[in-house]
Amino acid sequence: MKQPEFPSATPLQPRKRAIIVGASSGIGAALAQKLAHEGYLVAVLARREEQLRALCAEINRASGETRARYYIHDVTDTKSAPGLLRQIVSELGGLDVFVYNSGILLPVKPDEFDFDKDRQMLEANFLGALAWLNPVAVMLQGAKSGTIVGIGSVAGDRGRVGAPAYNTSKAALHTYLEALRNRLTRHGVAVLTVKPGFVDTAMLKASPRTFWVISPEKAAADIYSAIRTRKQVIYTPGQWGLLMLVIRHIPSFIFRRLSF
Repeated sequence: MKQPEFPSATPLQPRKRAIIVGASSGIGAALAQKLAHEGYLVAVLARREEQLRALCAEINRASGETRARYYIHDVTDTKSAPGLLRQIVSELGGLDVFVYNSGILLPVKPDEFDFDKDRQMLEANFLGALAWLNPVAVMLQGAKSGTIVGIGSVAGDRGRVGAPAYNTSKAALHTYLEALRNRLTRHGVAVLTVKPGFVDTAMLKASPRTFWVISPEKAAADIYSAIRTRKQVIYTPGQWGLLMLVIRHIPSFIFRRLSF
């Protein structure tokens, strides 16, 4: 079934436009709802069509107009990203905010070294991000405006024993986003790195120990506030910033003995 088109912007009713990759559930879905509530037109992407269709229906019903459309996409299909980006921006009528939220955390035992699991996490968490963020960066740099948001993790701040490849994928994303920020800030483009702690999503099932668990809606509210104020890096919830400051400064000879 063909989806309804986005409404056109007018001088009296300008429209902000956002793309969220990885929006079928969790933080991505909550952020789509938050942005739509704030008046954005939102394109949501993921593999699961049923969840995306339901999300868009809920957003559009609450808005009383078409503020959300969905596009089926697997982030490991990196070759399709540039063309799909151009199509979506054309249908949106422009782009103000781009969010890369796709990611997976596969359970890994302490004595397990599984290349296939590691490859899957790196492809979804980092390589998929590169495939989208490179052309997005070119587009926004040319426009000299806009915001890029990458959803990382507190796990990327240190190489823990629990999930080496997951930690690596998020650390790589953090470093790439910092480099993008250093390139694009001088062109008027904001780049936000988001480092969530434990969020009540399906991914939480792969975490053996949790605390300070927040809802996706709380994370989305923090991210939206950071977008509005053009922050560079945020932890959500905020107390993770202090905890990770301590963890980053634990000497290596002590840190390697820890079991988390």
